[in-house]
Amino acid sequence: MNWKQLLSLKRVGDTKERKRIEQDDTRLGFEVDYDRIIFSSAFRSLQDKTQVIPLSKTDFVHTRLTHSLEVSVVGRSLGRLVGKQLLEKYPEIDELGYKSNDFGAIVATASLAHDIGNPPFGHSGEKSIGEYFSNGKGLKYKPGLNNKQWQDLIDFEGNANGFKIVVKGDKGVEDGHRLSYACLGAFMKYPKESLPKKPSSHIADKKYGFFQSEKEFLTDLVSELGLKSRDDNSLRYSRHPLSYLVEAADDICYTIIDFEDGINMGLVDEEYALEYLSKLIKDTIDVSKYSTITGKKARISYLRALSIGSLINEAVDVFMKNEEEILAGGFKSSLLDKCKYEAQINDIIDISVSKIYRSKDVIEKEISGHKIIGDLLDCFCIAVENKHNGVAISYDKLLLELIPEEYINKTESMYDRLLGVCCFIASMSDGTAVSLHKKIMGRV
Repeated sequence: MNWKQLLSLKRVGDTKERKRIEQDDTRLGFEVDYDRIIFSSAFRSLQDKTQVIPLSKTDFVHTRLTHSLEVSVVGRSLGRLVGKQLLEKYPEIDELGYKSNDFGAIVATASLAHDIGNPPFGHSGEKSIGEYFSNGKGLKYKPGLNNKQWQDLIDFEGNANGFKIVVKGDKGVEDGHRLSYACLGAFMKYPKESLPKKPSSHIADKKYGFFQSEKEFLTDLVSELGLKSRDDNSLRYSRHPLSYLVEAADDICYTIIDFEDGINMGLVDEEYALEYLSKLIKDTIDVSKYSTITGKKARISYLRALSIGSLINEAVDVFMKNEEEILAGGFKSSLLDKCKYEAQINDIIDISVSKIYRSKDVIEKEISGHKIIGDLLDCFCIAVENKHNGVAISYDKLLLELIPEEYINKTESMYDRLLGVCCFIASMSDGTAVSLHKKIMGRV
């Protein structure tokens, strides 16, 4: 892979090459990408989607929207710091007109959009959709699908749905969001199809990043960016190097900020913050300043800020030390897995899992979400299939009126129809899903 291709400004529908040196510096293409995500309806819906605590009504717990904004800020810093060093290492990139801010804008945009495809109720929502097909009433649809189509449904992936959204865009937007190919490449942390599942221990094989419905566009994207094929028998490619920075930004934020949320909610004792976060900031903390801060939230905020700064610098260091291996597609782990704070990060995550992610409140609401998503899927899948088979009853027709046009696939493909329903359910906020479920179940 080479940086000139990886920084492609190409967009869907382009008929000529976009050159960085010809860009208007007051309205850079990569910054336009960021704006398009900010103003999309899919991004706005994240304000009522679970980050840690489902359906939380407290004023300080993060939603997917606030989490995504914070990840984009960290991603921008990572991109700029790496970009500055890459421009020094590769003068030919600088000669093409690229600046460190370009790298920051690419990573910030991909980071901003990284959760845009997540369904209601967090990662439990993904599992609920998959289990409806693998073990629930949706199992009856299996004979009508090929193996890869079926795997897309039983292992429904928010990352793949996110790719579908950023490629397709909002209703009425010609050619979707038309993001630059560089941003689309950085967005895709798992550039592979759903099968084979986890064919190696490489971080890029941990999940999958696109549905079968987007594989045609995917082949054009990887060709333009020069991503290397990693499998002769399936669509599996090397990562865009900047996706490692997007991943690091997300890892930094959920590790530190979810921990902060847990402390502020009283799920984690404040003493844990000083014990575990101090290991990340022992070289930067001003002990005298910390001792004068009054109020738990203010003290935790100070520790959080220093911790994020330490991890940003460490991620940049790991990236640059391994940049050539990353460029060759051979770097097999996340950046934080190779940093000097790996043990401390794992300790924090272990505490978060036991004290926050598996708290009684979280579990109870995930159970509710599982039931809600299963019921919604069953109602809408039946309605869509009954219409296709010409046996829709009045109830089915009423349900179909609720599905936005962009999710209705008027094709002979059962896969497209069912995936459309899944993506419709995934587009709902937590509150919308709860409200619609009550109405459909007759509890108005």
